Amino acid sequence: MNDVQITVGALRDAVRRFVDARDWRQFHSPKNLAMSIAIESAELMEHFQWIDSAESLCIRESPNEFQQVREELADILCYALSLANALDIDLSTAVLEKIRKNEAKYPADQFRGRFR
Repeated sequence: MNDVQITVGALRDAVRRFVDARDWRQFHSPKNLAMSIAIESAELMEHFQWIDSAESLCIRESPNEFQQVREELADILCYALSLANALDIDLSTAVLEKIRKNEAKYPADQFRGRFR
């Protein structure tokens, strides 16, 4: 399966089944999940810590390093999906609402090619 073939809901269900099979929901408070997202994000950042932006674009050229980055990103997403499950957040709605908010805050005609 790939991103085009699977829904966010299906990913949430897969994470929920994994967590429930291990009776881990008792540990998955929003606080713990938010902390886990931050911890996994730090682990992802370690792979890019001492390289420049150009080098970071070449990470795919090292299969082992690229696999580790994929796994850290997957860990972050699994915890984010678990947090959505714990708080019953519809991620598709939340993302689209956030994009609309950011579109108003950062109009394309004023921010194209700029970050300020």
